[in-house]
Amino acid sequence: MILVTGATGLSGSELVRRLSGKGIPSRALVRNLSKAQPLALLPNVEVVVGDMALPDSLTEALRGVERAILISSSDPMMVETQTSFIDAARKAGVQHVVKLSGIIPELDSPFRFARMHAEIEKRLEDSGLAYTHLRAGEFMPSYFRQVPSIVARGVLALPMADARIASVDIGDLAEVSIAVLTTSGHEGKTYPLTGPESLSMAEVAEKLSAAIGKTVRYVDVPPEEANKARLAAGMPPYLAEGLDELFAERRKGKESTVWPTIEEIFGLQPTSFDEFARRNAAIFRGEQPSPR
Repeated sequence: MILVTGATGLSGSELVRRLSGKGIPSRALVRNLSKAQPLALLPNVEVVVGDMALPDSLTEALRGVERAILISSSDPMMVETQTSFIDAARKAGVQHVVKLSGIIPELDSPFRFARMHAEIEKRLEDSGLAYTHLRAGEFMPSYFRQVPSIVARGVLALPMADARIASVDIGDLAEVSIAVLTTSGHEGKTYPLTGPESLSMAEVAEKLSAAIGKTVRYVDVPPEEANKARLAAGMPPYLAEGLDELFAERRKGKESTVWPTIEEIFGLQPTSFDEFARRNAAIFRGEQPSPR
């Protein structure tokens, strides 16, 4: 049995849907059953309620599980939550844990969540479990956050200067995850995962313009202004500060490298940003809601 944690999130739900579509049984771990109704309707999916931070709540979720993928929200308790799950998985006899990590996990990083991912990776490596780290670049759906600005003003407003970034489609990430969860030979491996190109924000704006048939203009927002906008929108200060740190790293080019892992290791053609933008043109035009 495969256990998917964080199953109602963007990447977790995509993985569960694709496992179901391939006829591969999976168990979806959720904290709130009401949010999991779409998953519960899928064939080959068993939904279980539990909290990774509360080991006693995971008994049923971990029963009979051979492989699990570790996904959770980026929040102040991420290290405690994920290491608690690692300990519970080890005690339950799980054989292999796949961790969805960040592209730049460094213990001395100025970016708090990069430090957290690095610490969790180390805890997993020291646990005695077989492990695989999937180090994902920026998710392409992160640009859905720009939809209100694109629809209202035709503006892609980000504090990126002229830096480039290599984003990855979550569908590609799901396909890689399935390969790692269902085949052998990935134990002890670390896979950096990006799309096939590194783009500036001006190039992203051009590709969005072509996809939606409307001019989208990139505006480089000063970091201080971007942070004020996040706080004004109600983002918790901890997360707003974390994004400040992330974009500072991105402006240094820390996420600009294109990694050929998806094609060379897994034999898949990674999704281009053009393809992603065309597929989601209705969302970027404001005609459909963005997935949450």
